[in-house]
Amino acid sequence: MYTLRTIEEFIETAAKQFPVILVTGARQVGKTTLLQHAGGQGRSYVTLDDPLMLELARTDPALFMQRFPPPVLIDKIQLINSIAST
Repeated sequence: MYTLRTIEEFIETAAKQFPVILVTGARQVGKTTLLQHAGGQGRSYVTLDDPLMLELARTDPALFMQRFPPPVLIDKIQLINSIAST
């Protein structure tokens, strides 16, 4: 069961005005669920928890964006810089 959140209206308004929205917060509080529910209609979804997608985003961002053209929800974007590349 999904719980409606107060911030949803703000996210919908911001999505119409800005090309990028960043949602941050503590772990396991429902950020992904919120975005998939509030902003996910008509958007593709990719998570960088997937090692192949993370590597593609790091090594060839242009190809990554071709594969996932806007509008897209990119989950775990912080992983791009938080794990040292080898």
